[in-house]
Amino acid sequence: MMKTTKIDYRGEDCLKVEFPYNDAIASQIRQIAGSVWSRSLRAWLIPYTGDALGAFKKIFPEIELPTLEKETSETLQKVEPQYLQPPIPQVSAVLPQQVVHPNDIIIEISPKQIWVKMPKDETDIQFVRTFKYVRWDNSKFRWVIPNYGQNLSLLKNYFGTRITRMENTFFEQPKPIVKVGPDLAVTELAPLSSENLKEIEKFSQWMTQKRYSESSIKTYVMAITTFLRFIKPKTSAEANNEDMQRFVYQYMIPRKLSFSYQNQAVNAAKLFFKTVRGSVLITEQLDRPRSEHKLPNVLSKDEVLKILQALINQKHRTMLSLIYACGLRRGELLNLKPENVDSQRHLLMILNAKGKKDRVIPISDKVITMLRDYYKAYRPKVWLFEGQESGEQYSEKSIQSVLKQAIEKAKISKPVTLHWLRHSYATHLLEAGTDLRYIQELLGHKSSKTTEIYTHVTEKSLQKIKSPFDDL
Repeated sequence: MMKTTKIDYRGEDCLKVEFPYNDAIASQIRQIAGSVWSRSLRAWLIPYTGDALGAFKKIFPEIELPTLEKETSETLQKVEPQYLQPPIPQVSAVLPQQVVHPNDIIIEISPKQIWVKMPKDETDIQFVRTFKYVRWDNSKFRWVIPNYGQNLSLLKNYFGTRITRMENTFFEQPKPIVKVGPDLAVTELAPLSSENLKEIEKFSQWMTQKRYSESSIKTYVMAITTFLRFIKPKTSAEANNEDMQRFVYQYMIPRKLSFSYQNQAVNAAKLFFKTVRGSVLITEQLDRPRSEHKLPNVLSKDEVLKILQALINQKHRTMLSLIYACGLRRGELLNLKPENVDSQRHLLMILNAKGKKDRVIPISDKVITMLRDYYKAYRPKVWLFEGQESGEQYSEKSIQSVLKQAIEKAKISKPVTLHWLRHSYATHLLEAGTDLRYIQELLGHKSSKTTEIYTHVTEKSLQKIKSPFDDL
């Protein structure tokens, strides 16, 4: 079943075409000038012009087009059944055509993976297979390579001028600025110049060699990318403190972006303008937002038990159980390897965690038995918890999906996240009488002030407080 909808896409009227995956239909749509596949919308987009709509109707005469505006409808009625007319006046441009030929070599880059589409050539295939943890994506007919180390540089050097197209999904297109008062028009953020892109790539490389975490690099790069697009036509060298204030007032606040996003944007600007680009912006004078003091979200022991019992799959149950049993962060769980479990000493080793810190967590016989049963059933090779492919790390998205399904089965209406299990671990330890200093070490907190937030939600401590109302 094909569905067509008229939409506004980045300031242009387009026909959005949705249908279950079918390579034959996709090939036909590619023949329409200006047609393009949108990764974000998961649909084909066709320019809303007389030529493009006519070509679409010619290929798919049985498909009903969406309700047309009066001017467009009249234009098409005059030329039926051909539909071949000049573009509708209000459309100023069409989307670029992206036709994929069998001999094209296309490289797509994301923070975690590199996708390579290429023609079948035994020499090239042997080269691609030399990468560690490379795999073939049979559904999209492409090679998937982890994006770390020198992998991208090796691919560029090997394929060289044979690369037809290289797409970087690292820098997403921000949404248009919403209107704030009469002086600010609704406009799209300007695209980055090649000089900006080089500066950002240099910034990313600097963070990588300084061993910042992958998530920090992605967050900072995205923040500074959005900021540089916002201040256009100013260059990065001309940026000043007023620009950052405008960025907060005209971009962040209208979108109701969080306190943490604003803080990350300030951090990103400080690092970028100190390390990559000197400018008139004085980083020491950048104002941070006022501190937030939010209480941690905590589940009761009964709620935790319901969530774990709702999981039938042994791997899924073991993963969520370990997060709660040891107070792990999501990344810490997924980065575990079988050798991190010391069953003789009843310890779990967490290596290179947040802040590049290592720590050990005591595990009980019950946890060891659970892990042994899981290991015998799944026999992981590289990571303690692996994905569908052997040696492939379990994904963050998949573990979040596991939790969501467990919450639905357990019929818990709270918006539970994986971090709630870590908060619950710490709170339940405190309620059981564990010293706050030990909890700080177990959680890997740098400051005791971070751990002290759990004293505000400890059930037993709160129950000891007697309201004066009771004495009336």
